[in-house]
Amino acid sequence: MRVEYINPFVESTFNVLKEVLNIDIKRGDLKLKNTSMQIQGVAAMVGLAGDVQGRVLFDMNKETALFVAGVMNGGAAFTVFDEMAKDTIQELANMITARAVTKLGGLGFRFDLTPPTLFTGEHMEVSTNINVEALVVPMELGGNGRLEVNVAIRERT
Repeated sequence: MRVEYINPFVESTFNVLKEVLNIDIKRGDLKLKNTSMQIQGVAAMVGLAGDVQGRVLFDMNKETALFVAGVMNGGAAFTVFDEMAKDTIQELANMITARAVTKLGGLGFRFDLTPPTLFTGEHMEVSTNINVEALVVPMELGGNGRLEVNVAIRERT
């Protein structure tokens, strides 16, 4: 996996979170995971096709998702992960992915995106068959939980 594909997703995640949440975001250390992995409770996944194939997963626990949804909806207190909260997390995934793909497009890479798919629940595992390890970067949300950007991409052969 080429770092040129990864950095725009990590940078876009950091910048979008900082803009929409208006809090201090701290980027954690990069780690590798299998593409088959258990989610924390709420994950939005965007598929990528074109010059590459793969997916980007935005993974967080339910409490973090409720915090993010609340801030993105004007500070409303979300206590239930309802349709509005789900739509908000999917919109966050759209915002981050669109910004990253725009950066990559400027470098000459071409991508098609799937709309975000949302996974919720305990003890759920997401698995893809692209046979590449996922690079994961945690983003600490100023004491309000952690969102992990999880990128598994390979060049189309």
